[in-house]
Amino acid sequence: MRNKFLISFLIFYSILFAQKKDSTLNKWIPSFVAGINISQVSFTNWAKGGDNSLSWTVTGDFGLTFKSEKWMIRNRLTGKFGRTKLGDTDLRTTANEIFMENVFSLNIGWSVNPFISNQFRTQVTVGYNYKVNPAEKIANFFDPGYITQSLGFTYDKAKNIRTRLGIAIQETFTKEFKKYSDDPTTTDIENFKFETGMETVTDAKFQIAENLKWITKLRLFTRFENIDVWDVRWDNTFTGKVNSWLSVKLDFILLYEKAQSLRTQMQQALQLGIVYKFI
Repeated sequence: MRNKFLISFLIFYSILFAQKKDSTLNKWIPSFVAGINISQVSFTNWAKGGDNSLSWTVTGDFGLTFKSEKWMIRNRLTGKFGRTKLGDTDLRTTANEIFMENVFSLNIGWSVNPFISNQFRTQVTVGYNYKVNPAEKIANFFDPGYITQSLGFTYDKAKNIRTRLGIAIQETFTKEFKKYSDDPTTTDIENFKFETGMETVTDAKFQIAENLKWITKLRLFTRFENIDVWDVRWDNTFTGKVNSWLSVKLDFILLYEKAQSLRTQMQQALQLGIVYKFI
């Protein structure tokens, strides 16, 4: 009797374990997180001075993954748009970006797997340089727009880190703002630039504390004709959860692209806002 019970238990456990193990295979797994951050200051008859201000940022992060025993598709679409108003001044844009990434990898049983990827970057709307008066328009949707395709090998065996390295081609599209695409060595003014080189992308997620998470993404790109110069973009997001819907978020971006500026660019934002995970 005991042997029959033990055999039945082992069969049931094996079936349950097998179902749990394969629960994420051969199906699309979506994710969607949206957030809004608002900062507001108001003064009325305030003797010590000050000025009214209103600032807001809307963010969205959508993912769609399909995994089988032999291959995997990862899709990600993120966007953020924010504006601020100080006193009687016009609204100013403080966040303005769309990013999309598609990665297809094949499991061949090695420590690294071959992959092919596509990446798209641009602005949501018009971007301005507010350091001059009047403000100068310097970018718009798909002006410039960057598309990068890469082919190589990826390593994703670690739990929190995923990295890839490959041969890449990058296309830069412009309409009005041709300084991002023009080749200064020619007499013509080009609105399209085609470059070949190497790209490496590393994504990582770390749970620093129970309610504190760090998400980071580092992208490096170099051109074959100028291999010692690298484009660098390092995105960092620290999120501290106050409760299930309220969070404190610190964003830090380090950027170096010689075509844009010879100086290293940095962007930092500290915000308190509402975050909702739909999926």
